[in-house]
Amino acid sequence: MSGWQTLFYKEVLRFWKVGFQTVAAPVITALLYLLIFSHVLEGRVVVFDAVSYTAFLLPGLVMMSVLQNAFANSSSSLIQSKVMGNLVFILLTPLSHRAWFVAYVGSSIVRGLAVGLGVLLVTVWFTDLAFRYPLWIVLFAILGAGLLGSLGVIAGLWAEKFDQMAAFQNFIIMPATFLSGVFYSIHSLPGFWRQISYLNPFFYMIDGFRYGFFGQSDVSPWLSLGIVVTTSVGVGGLALHLLKTGYKIRH
Repeated sequence: MSGWQTLFYKEVLRFWKVGFQTVAAPVITALLYLLIFSHVLEGRVVVFDAVSYTAFLLPGLVMMSVLQNAFANSSSSLIQSKVMGNLVFILLTPLSHRAWFVAYVGSSIVRGLAVGLGVLLVTVWFTDLAFRYPLWIVLFAILGAGLLGSLGVIAGLWAEKFDQMAAFQNFIIMPATFLSGVFYSIHSLPGFWRQISYLNPFFYMIDGFRYGFFGQSDVSPWLSLGIVVTTSVGVGGLALHLLKTGYKIRH
């Protein structure tokens, strides 16, 4: 195997060795969200025409799981390596910054998709779910996982302690995902909060992903695709630059 393939394999093996914690636990968490919210709000919340609330909720939970776990994979790997001091062994290799990026982001995509597929397989039995445009589903899932994997690289490079990483996840990633239309249509929000939602790139990832199931969305899927691709290029470019300059990893 080449250098980037070896690092990629190591990163995939890292989360797969503790699969109950990294894959099974998020699936169970998403299942609990579905059971609670669908039980409380089914029949009380109207979203898309001819789409039940449980069906509407399910793709949002799948994509939320993809995004959160893709971020957690790259960010946790880097911060653990920095704190434990074993990052030096990777620095000693002749791997380029591009190889680092492909390995860390690629493994994040694998973990995000694995968790998302697990959530889908466990929850799809609770409602009739259409798959109108499967290519849109796959496209937004991969783009979203890649974007959050890149953001995880940035957070992992920036953080020097576990509590800094926890703050990044608790005050940025979690609010952005929960306030992105996972549990509701943004058209149900008052005007001010609806405009705020339009500034959240996580909304476009989830809305575009949901479009692949129902053929309905809060905004045009092409607009969502454009914003997600543009954001991915920007975040990925920043992550590559930080890796190239050795930000907080080369002294």
